[in-house]
Amino acid sequence: MSKETLVKMAEHSTRHADAGTMEVADDVFRVPVENYLDEERSQREKALVFKRMPLLLGVTGELPNPGDYKACEAVGVPVIMTRNKQGEVKAFVNSCSHRGAQILREGLGTDTHRFTCPYHGWTFASDGSLMGVADGQNFGEIDKSCHGLIELKCAERAGLIWVILDPASPLDIDTFLCGYDGFLEHFGFKDWILFERRTLRGPNWKIAYDGYLDFYHLPILHKDTFGPDFAFRANYYSWGPHTRVMAPDRGQSGIDEGVTADQYTMPQLLSGVWTIFPHISIASFDGGGGRGVMLSQLMPGETALESFTTQYYLMEKTPNEEQKGFAHAQFKLLEYVVEEEDYYTGLKQQRALQTGLRSHVLFGRNEEGGQRFHGWLAKIMETKDEDLNDLFASAERYTGITAQAAE
Repeated sequence: MSKETLVKMAEHSTRHADAGTMEVADDVFRVPVENYLDEERSQREKALVFKRMPLLLGVTGELPNPGDYKACEAVGVPVIMTRNKQGEVKAFVNSCSHRGAQILREGLGTDTHRFTCPYHGWTFASDGSLMGVADGQNFGEIDKSCHGLIELKCAERAGLIWVILDPASPLDIDTFLCGYDGFLEHFGFKDWILFERRTLRGPNWKIAYDGYLDFYHLPILHKDTFGPDFAFRANYYSWGPHTRVMAPDRGQSGIDEGVTADQYTMPQLLSGVWTIFPHISIASFDGGGGRGVMLSQLMPGETALESFTTQYYLMEKTPNEEQKGFAHAQFKLLEYVVEEEDYYTGLKQQRALQTGLRSHVLFGRNEEGGQRFHGWLAKIMETKDEDLNDLFASAERYTGITAQAAE
């Protein structure tokens, strides 16, 4: 069914492309400037959004085999993700149950089925259970079954790995995804390779994220890098808070006139930018090095005025030497575009907003993606823990004709 919906989206987009039109929101939308700058609100966003919602913390290509692991930090929480002998990915707080020391340094590792704390040598199995206490006869009596690692909810879907940082969050990851992962499955990410990765510093995370939902700026801000021929227009297809952004432009989709639905290729059906609330953007590229995507993972910083974006360049197939050169150049160009154009502009925008001379920022009728994002952000922050699953279970989702509420 999801492929049929992809075809309907493509047909909907090309109809608009041929007519020179786009879908628009009902009215202009206003967001208070303090929503971007206020430190108290920033801390609430971390607690109510980034720690209660599933975050995309890894890709299957980072943990392809049993015994592989990844250690990282997300919103101040140190995390271990590991693939066990059964092939499942599990996630834990990277903190020893003895004194709380971090067990693993940040990075990737392989062929490890137990973890040993570097501070006092306590050892944990890949399921998080405490296996051994160094010098146990002198340490004292403890119940090992009560002193394992703190497990975090984790799910691997469509070659992507989600983790919820707050163990008390009642939110079900599949309910949160609203069926969106069924569409992402068509990329086949579980078999893709991680080619390169890097991290960039940016402005407030919402200023940064606004740009990922905005095609309005492409032919202006990026006229010297991507070129001035990109369309101003964009259509938005949403599943709950997750939104696909498509330009109603045949050149950008690659679908020529006269091509019938049965002739659409999967790259054409998956064109555009796929955003996953609250912090992921997936954009497709093919710069001669083979089919690839840049997956951008956006995290808030310690203050409201900073964020950090880890860019993953994933490739469908292992490139040969010539293709590697093209892929390196493509990824380098994307670094420049984001750091020197998008985030430079965002940091300057943030500086101007700090003057206090402007009360609101505007999202036009043609910027419905930003309107939906800020609407969902406000809605989630107002929702109690016990109501989170109902919120996502009843969310509207695109069915190929229009957004409909889930039954």
